[in-house]
Amino acid sequence: MQELLKKALNIAETYDVSTYKNCAVVYSISYMPHENNKLQAKEYTKNNNQAKMLDDTPCGQALIELGLEGKVNDVGTEITKIWQIASMRYIQSAIGNITAFVKDADERSTFCQIELNEIMQNPKITQINGIDKNIFYQNFHPKRY
Repeated sequence: MQELLKKALNIAETYDVSTYKNCAVVYSISYMPHENNKLQAKEYTKNNNQAKMLDDTPCGQALIELGLEGKVNDVGTEITKIWQIASMRYIQSAIGNITAFVKDADERSTFCQIELNEIMQNPKITQINGIDKNIFYQNFHPKRY
């Protein structure tokens, strides 16, 4: 298991996570009883050919091929940290508008804990779902359990 985690950490830290301007897509499913946000994100990327979720990047694909796909609360702490590193890099490389499928996102989710903060710190990201990112942030209320 340690060798797998070491390989996965290398992937999360070094593999390509880039997207075109206005084409980064995020979703939140952690701690939720369903995967509706992910399904909507997949449908969106299918209908918008340049749009990409982290899962669609070389980094995400390599992590999934290692068998590390799943909800944060299901995969364990070490694997969660690996995906959080990849998510952080993904958001740091994004430009323009982020399309976010985050309805009822749990405050413990990667979106709430990592991605939203990174979006706010990235000056190259200006909008979330076509709304000024500062206004989105002010109006966003994660679900608390």
